[in-house]
Amino acid sequence: MRVIGMISGTSYDAIEAVALEMSLEGGVAVAELLGHVSAPYPSEVRDAVAAVLPPAPTTIEQVCRLDTLIGQSFAEVAAALADQCCDGAADVVCSHGQTVFHWVEGGHALGTLQLGQGAWIAERTGATVVTDVRIRDIAAGGHGAPLASLLDVLVLGAHPSTVRGALNLGGIANVTVVGPVADPLAFDIGPANALIDAAVRWLSEGAEDHDHDGRHAERGSVDAALLSVLLDDPYYSSPPPKSTGKEHFHLGYLLERLGSREIAPDDLVATVTALTAETVAGAVAELGVQELVVSGGGTRNPVLMSEIERRLPGVSLVAVDAFGIPEAAKEAVVFALIGFLTVHGLPSTVPSCTGATHTSVLGAIIPGRQEISSLPGTDSPHSFEIVARESEPLR
Repeated sequence: MRVIGMISGTSYDAIEAVALEMSLEGGVAVAELLGHVSAPYPSEVRDAVAAVLPPAPTTIEQVCRLDTLIGQSFAEVAAALADQCCDGAADVVCSHGQTVFHWVEGGHALGTLQLGQGAWIAERTGATVVTDVRIRDIAAGGHGAPLASLLDVLVLGAHPSTVRGALNLGGIANVTVVGPVADPLAFDIGPANALIDAAVRWLSEGAEDHDHDGRHAERGSVDAALLSVLLDDPYYSSPPPKSTGKEHFHLGYLLERLGSREIAPDDLVATVTALTAETVAGAVAELGVQELVVSGGGTRNPVLMSEIERRLPGVSLVAVDAFGIPEAAKEAVVFALIGFLTVHGLPSTVPSCTGATHTSVLGAIIPGRQEISSLPGTDSPHSFEIVARESEPLR
């Protein structure tokens, strides 16, 4: 089955999409990577996303228009990838869309909203579309996040003696931990790039949208007093399962904690970079992780990665690429896997990771123009393999 997985993350810088040829073979979800694309949003769509994100006020008209614009943008990317990799006809497209609000109160997720109307994708591609994938887990008592824990658990497996983790450094940092004894655990740690990007945009008046190669942080010095204020957030000490987003960690949040303090621009970026490194390393160390597989845009920031490694002596860090999954494509692979499982009636959640009371088949299905064959009696996979073309499986 040819499946396309798509997502725009909390950094909303691009639509990440992969095309996979997928099958279930003896309890193993086998995927051949046919193609991967990172397609920047059209500037008007990106500006419209920025305009509705918390704490900005918005209107239902803006939300409706943006739902259409994002859906159409995803549809064009899906159609181009299908033409390039699937002879113009993907079977399934699973679209995460763009998260614009994640509602958490008192440590419980109560709702979540992803925009990007899937009907535009179905109409443009003819494929069966799986969308709105997070809410079912929330309805089952979970956080609807981090859904990457599904792929992490399948890829990492249960090592007989080693605690292994998977860390994703997007706008928000999340981690999945798989040990030899305990059930898998996953949660959102806190900001990865969210506050770094917010600081750089503010300081540059929009001329820059991220700290390219960590240059600002490298030139700056950490303000210990401000770092202490930033670390004094109850979210970090709250127990998992837990989730967060830019509803909590945004520019207004940073400016409120900055207050009247005067700080050099590069020092501010260095300080929020240290915040990410400190909270990530603290969470990983507390869970006893010995091997850590890393992914996400934050891995391209050498200062951030160096600071995390410095705080985790004895922990082996390896890029997710070593498992055959391109770093920038990992989350899109997650949603391709979810779409594949959903159309076959198979669950896509790990309850111990999201906090749900049971596993769930995720998403809403929009029928395409061709019938999807089912796999009656098929059990959920116990592992995942990316197969390179004309080579052995990469593990």
